Amino acid sequence: MGRVGGPAVRPPRDGERRGWLQGAPPPLWVRALPLALTVGVGVAALLTTDAQDLGFLLGAIPPLAVLSYGPLATAGLGAAVLVILTSSVFHLNRPGQADLLTVLFVALLSVFVSYVRSRRDVQLDTERTIAEAAQRAVAPPVPERVGPVRCAGLYRAAERGTLVGGDFFDVRQSPYGVRAVLGDVQGHGLAAVATVAGLLGAFREAVLDLPDLAAVAARLDRRLVVDSARSAYAELFATAVLLEFAPDAARVRGVACGHPPPVLLRDGTATQIEAVPCLPLGVGLSEVVGSGVFTLDLRPGDRLVVASDGVWEARDATDVFYPLTERLPALADPDPAATADRVWADVLRYATEVRDDVTMLVLDPFPPQPR
Repeated sequence: MGRVGGPAVRPPRDGERRGWLQGAPPPLWVRALPLALTVGVGVAALLTTDAQDLGFLLGAIPPLAVLSYGPLATAGLGAAVLVILTSSVFHLNRPGQADLLTVLFVALLSVFVSYVRSRRDVQLDTERTIAEAAQRAVAPPVPERVGPVRCAGLYRAAERGTLVGGDFFDVRQSPYGVRAVLGDVQGHGLAAVATVAGLLGAFREAVLDLPDLAAVAARLDRRLVVDSARSAYAELFATAVLLEFAPDAARVRGVACGHPPPVLLRDGTATQIEAVPCLPLGVGLSEVVGSGVFTLDLRPGDRLVVASDGVWEARDATDVFYPLTERLPALADPDPAATADRVWADVLRYATEVRDDVTMLVLDPFPPQPR
């Protein structure tokens, strides 16, 4: 997804220690500003022979430190400010008692605010890592190879700060061959994650039990209907493409449930597979959902690319949809993952704004060589 993987959850104690010492990592220039002001004022006060009135700059240093440092570092900068203000080594106009008390109060208040901010940063960091771990559990990385099929998946959630939205995909080995799914749930963001989790769970179970691909689609439809009964969205639905590669990868069967069919890349030419339109998942008509299964014989070197609406419906400044089929041959790379990355980069260049989740599956089957 961008291959949905990442670091393990960090122990809270480490996060607390990091927050106490340095706070959350801000931009470099923000971190450098308090130190630069302290050093700059100190050097200027040492080198000059005339008394300078630079106290207004020193008074701003503790509040600036709050933005980038923890309470210990903030207290250290506050102490440095007081030393520069009161030491005779520095040629500054001596502040009055009221001025010193004001600077001291601002420094102590800055330490307190820094402590509160650091604790909140630790809490948010812990919640974020837990949320990321939960999202990765819903949509784990696609293996580089499943049986005779090389795989690559790319996922870019539309909602900032999330790893998973309303799109989903998975590739699984089954007794009936390698099976894959890519779909798009109504809506996006965290509100759609529960629906995505339910559909993926149903898919992973059905691919092991049901020999017929249309029956797998019907199982997903039924699961969505059941989930919709307790959802705030009375018309919850999802589109999906399901694929099944024969054990020798010489043939692929598929069904497109309200979703654009895969694109076949063969001999440098990309064509969208013709498929009988089927109803989206969630309409409650399991007997017809998945009825239009298509079959395609594969050759060595063939590649299938399945993309979500976030790719197909990306638009340029003139409101023209992204031409995936036309651009794919020039973006192809021997590495499936590199191909997905190239397509994503091209979508970003083409579209003025990408508002929907973007997912792609790039699948390279390896059928036996003809004799």
